[in-house]
Amino acid sequence: MSDNRNTILAVILSGFVLIAWQYFYNVPQMEKQREVQRQAEVQKPAAQPATPGATPGAAPGTSASPAPGAPAADAPVASRETVLASGPRIKIDTPRVTGSIALKGARIDDLALVQFRETVDPKSPAVVLLSPSGTAEPYYAEFLWLTANGSSVKTPNGETVWQQEGSNSLSPTSPVTLKYDNGQGLIFRRTIAIDERYLFTIKDEVNNLGSAPVTLYPFGLISRGGKPPVSGYAILHEGPIGYLGEHGLQEYTYKNLDESKTSTGGNSRGVVFSKVTNGWLGITDKYWATALLPETDATLETARFTTGDKRYQADYMLGGQTIPIGGTAVASGRLFAGAKEAAVVGLNFPLVGFGGYNKQLGLNHFDLLIDWGHFYFITKPMFLALDWFYRLVGNFGIAILLVTVIVKLLFFPLANKSYASMAKMKSVQPQLAALKERYPDDRVKQQQEMMEIYKKEKINPIAGCLPVVVQIPVFFSLYKVLFITIEMRHAPFFGWIKDLSAPDPTNLFTLFGLIPFDPIALLGPHIGAYLVMGIWPIIMGITMWVQMKLNPAPPDPTQKMIFDWMPLIFTFMLAGFPAGLVIYWAWNNLLSVLQQSFIMRKNGVKVELFDNLKSTFQKKSVTTETKKAT
Repeated sequence: MSDNRNTILAVILSGFVLIAWQYFYNVPQMEKQREVQRQAEVQKPAAQPATPGATPGAAPGTSASPAPGAPAADAPVASRETVLASGPRIKIDTPRVTGSIALKGARIDDLALVQFRETVDPKSPAVVLLSPSGTAEPYYAEFLWLTANGSSVKTPNGETVWQQEGSNSLSPTSPVTLKYDNGQGLIFRRTIAIDERYLFTIKDEVNNLGSAPVTLYPFGLISRGGKPPVSGYAILHEGPIGYLGEHGLQEYTYKNLDESKTSTGGNSRGVVFSKVTNGWLGITDKYWATALLPETDATLETARFTTGDKRYQADYMLGGQTIPIGGTAVASGRLFAGAKEAAVVGLNFPLVGFGGYNKQLGLNHFDLLIDWGHFYFITKPMFLALDWFYRLVGNFGIAILLVTVIVKLLFFPLANKSYASMAKMKSVQPQLAALKERYPDDRVKQQQEMMEIYKKEKINPIAGCLPVVVQIPVFFSLYKVLFITIEMRHAPFFGWIKDLSAPDPTNLFTLFGLIPFDPIALLGPHIGAYLVMGIWPIIMGITMWVQMKLNPAPPDPTQKMIFDWMPLIFTFMLAGFPAGLVIYWAWNNLLSVLQQSFIMRKNGVKVELFDNLKSTFQKKSVTTETKKAT
């Protein structure tokens, strides 16, 4: 009765684990993927951030301080194409990005990443990173000169129309120069340059031809309207981010800022840092980011992450520069706007790694723009190994297979000991079965005699768990790398796997595409999610079942029932994971089966599963030959 009760309990618990996993992981993931696809197809109008007036800006830091660069909250929303055609612009044309700079406000507000597409189809639209104010999803960078509170000096703002000196477009070999005369004796001149990747360099000069000295404060901002969609997983940060000198890494979610009670001026709220040296700040998505990169020796009077008027902003202000009559003030700023490629951003790791902008510009931990996590000491080496093999073979799927082999070789001695112990455990199974017959009602005596057998045969029952324990950090690091790195995005394998970072697109319950129906759409996400099962998860489940059959059966019926159900449970659990991770698990299982079978035979233990299969094939072969002879 006790065994039956334990068996029923094991089945119930296994089912509960499966249902909970589907409900809390697979279903939300599928819904988010569908929402991202829907938003890519249909633009929804969103509330706009506030528009700057023609009045001069004031240096932030007091409650009366305005929020520079904010569009009017009630401004009408227009299509991106309409807004881009509404005013004069300077074209941006580089091998990696295209777009334009608005002469109105001199904002960098139109940017598309031509090397990255919305879907795996190479003909799909390029990923749009920045959009101008007045669109459904405004996202832009702006550099300003602010004045002290109460000053009547007119400085350029979001409504100022600059004049271009020359007519060239912005490219890596041809910077552009803009000019603005405030009519009060101040001549503003801005030179914008871009490299072949994602770095804008802005140099501002102000000539004072007036009749009195003027004090101005260089100011840079990144503004994002609405609430951007996020993946919502704890292993990935999306939102405001920065490394602010002695304050270290600062990460805030959009929710963090929404719930902030600290006023940062006007109707905005958020967090403010003062006197920051060697810092940078911006806003990051899963694969893309924008970041303000002041000179590393510059002291930021303030660095802020704020929200207000349904927008989110990262900004900094440098110390004031007093410009004497006939004098000139100079300020430099830099903007990163692009894909978070490790070789471009940088990757710090002893002896190996990538320099990128982090090393090139001498930035302070700019490689943390990519969320390697607290366990960076395993996620970074995993990525570096995958990237090295990718550069060697040209396929990230094959790179995963090769890295798995390397990991198996590294842990070969440990695995050998473990499998040898398991082989010995399997060899004593008849003795353990005899104990249950000898002491059918005395569990304590069974355990005592079992431990005596283990001691006599020098068996460590815990050693069998070591291969699983070793896999945990490898599994996690690979999952993290597949999830966060843009290099894995849209990386194909073979056949139907076009994106290793996405789940296997095939489905057993539609006969792999022969039945034209979508279980999610037909039955809803909470039921339909159970009817999504790709080919690779099935392969993984089969290899796991084979490996489990090689292990000695647990003496306890409850444990045996759990282990029997485990391959099926893991098959459903991993069905929604990235295909690259499932391929790794299946390949690792196959290598483990081969290794374990070899060790079992070496220790004189029969591999019953393979022997039975061999016997079955031999019988069929004999039967076939007999029929042919007849």
